[in-house]
Amino acid sequence: MEIKELYKEYKKFVGKSVETAGWIRNHRVSSNVGFIDLSDGTTIKNVQLVYGKETEDFEKITHLHIGSAIRVTGKVVESTGGKQDFELEVEKIVLEGDCPEDYPIQPKRHTREFLRSEAYLRPRTNLFNAVFRIRSLAAGAIHAYFQSKGYIYMHSPIITASDCEGAGEMFQVTTLDLDRVAKEGKVDYSKDFFGKKASLTVSGQLEGETFAMAFSKIYTFGPTFRAENSNTTSHLSEFWMIEPEIAFCDLNGLMDIEEDMLKYIINYVLNNGKDELEFLDSFVEKGLIDKLTKLVNSQFTRITHHDVIKLLKEADVEWQFKPEYGEDIAREHEKYITEYFDGPVFITDWPKDIKAFYMKQNDDGETVRAVDLEVPMAGELMGGSQREDDYDKLVTRMKEMGLNPEDMEWYVNLRKYGSCTHAGFGMGFERLVMYLTGVENIRDVIPYFRAPNNCEY
Repeated sequence: MEIKELYKEYKKFVGKSVETAGWIRNHRVSSNVGFIDLSDGTTIKNVQLVYGKETEDFEKITHLHIGSAIRVTGKVVESTGGKQDFELEVEKIVLEGDCPEDYPIQPKRHTREFLRSEAYLRPRTNLFNAVFRIRSLAAGAIHAYFQSKGYIYMHSPIITASDCEGAGEMFQVTTLDLDRVAKEGKVDYSKDFFGKKASLTVSGQLEGETFAMAFSKIYTFGPTFRAENSNTTSHLSEFWMIEPEIAFCDLNGLMDIEEDMLKYIINYVLNNGKDELEFLDSFVEKGLIDKLTKLVNSQFTRITHHDVIKLLKEADVEWQFKPEYGEDIAREHEKYITEYFDGPVFITDWPKDIKAFYMKQNDDGETVRAVDLEVPMAGELMGGSQREDDYDKLVTRMKEMGLNPEDMEWYVNLRKYGSCTHAGFGMGFERLVMYLTGVENIRDVIPYFRAPNNCEY
């Protein structure tokens, strides 16, 4: 029986024998009695095993090591202690897999830096057990939301010849002998596997737009890659992105969807991850549950970039980075704005010179119909825009930004073949998991992080 199921209905099993299996999290032994905390991974909760001198193989059981895998038969009894409602009086234990005494995950608090160095074992700790459960719940909620709204789930390619952001920070994919290339001093891509330069994708958006022009509503949810030499607590070289694309949708409609989706996900996690959130609220971020509950009940503010800069300039604050019209905003600005409005804030109509080529240009010729969602205590969580649906304007903008429209003829041609108003956004999944768990370092919310000079496991 799974420990999760035992917790749900333990009262009907009181006085009865059950069998369960799992790993020893802790083992405390005295002369006449022993206690084992057992986890099987189905819940963040452990079940306490109690055994005494009368238990079969008492002496052998006392020597079971932390981390060992065991199979247990025991009688369910109501606990007289205050930490658990019930426990198992051990009748028999079978050792399935022993564990040495130098097992790295001992029953004590380990630093997160240490646990990153033992990433293949860290899911066995309470912290990462909770984090990765919340990650799984959030992923399920994302699919549930879009599927319930009639979106088509599209698998966008991981290998691509298109640079969505135009930044050039892409990992190259090649089968060429790099030692030979270095000796020859030139690259002949016609001899490469794809016959052209190919890279790992930075976004599934462009391909997503092609499907939106056929299905009206689509979403992608998959890995993306950035060859950005950044070693911050909020950047990864490999991360997951959620990217919906919606036909016949403008910027206001897009913000409606972003707000609705985020509230759905958080509600789902609040309702289905209570044990994990209570643990995280106690040991990671005090007030986490209140924070999430408040967001679900918040009214999202909508304000233009111009008005945000005006508000920041008028604020009685000594800024580290001075806010300026036409420029991006800093983390300190994001924090001030969400505190000022006491809730999430959509910042719209950004200067076109700091945004991507595919964003719909406003009539002023200076701004584009872009939107960033800023949330309290986390900053930017989503970024999106209404897409440029005018063929001539798109081609002109691409050329202005040094991009060759012929290299993405298939994308540009969407504006020739039944173009319509359409919009989409992207949300970094790990950023969302950080917000849901209170964990401050992005390397701690993905199973195996990829960053500059780090590609372990």
